[in-house]
Amino acid sequence: MIKEKESSYEEQVKEVQMICPVCSNTNKISIPTKVVNQSKQLTTVSVPSGLVCEHTFQAYVDKNFKVRGYQKVDYELSKMEILAGSEEISEPIEGKQSSLSSLPLFQDIINLLRSNVDDREVLGSGLFTLDGKVLYSSLPHNTLSNTIREFEVRETNQLIRIQKMLLELENDQKVCSQYMEIYGTKFILVVVFSPVVRMGMGILLLNKLVQKIMELI
Repeated sequence: MIKEKESSYEEQVKEVQMICPVCSNTNKISIPTKVVNQSKQLTTVSVPSGLVCEHTFQAYVDKNFKVRGYQKVDYELSKMEILAGSEEISEPIEGKQSSLSSLPLFQDIINLLRSNVDDREVLGSGLFTLDGKVLYSSLPHNTLSNTIREFEVRETNQLIRIQKMLLELENDQKVCSQYMEIYGTKFILVVVFSPVVRMGMGILLLNKLVQKIMELI
């Protein structure tokens, strides 16, 4: 059983060698394979301080898991973040397709999600297309993989799309998701709460976050 679990995890992630563009320190970090495979373009990985060295930087990874470039950043991160290449995810708007990542407020939404991660209550958050493609994620690896799988299954089986989905994991973490729409662009917001947060409080915090996002419009 242990070997099966290890094999499954190895299939879910790929180790990629990172080189800090500031100090040239190197280290391998694990990146979810499904996120990179889903992306039509380069996947942006924001590496926080302490994962490779003391610096925070971004790496651009192609579909062969090769790093194509790095960029120094001025802000600090508490979690590794993944930003996939833009996808066309919405219904036509005036004859054109629009994506959440193409909207001017996309970065504002990411900054808002980033500011709500505190390592005690909110362990991470993410933005997904309706069929489970990652637009942005700071979710833990296992939670990210399971979340993608859940949305893929619902879309493949054409299950009734619910407005909100609430899950409690075996480790008592809570996964709360909300289906949203901005300017005709549909997407899913996912927030993972630590075991210290009760489900009722998680729902309340999720609703407050949704309200803050809508106030950005």
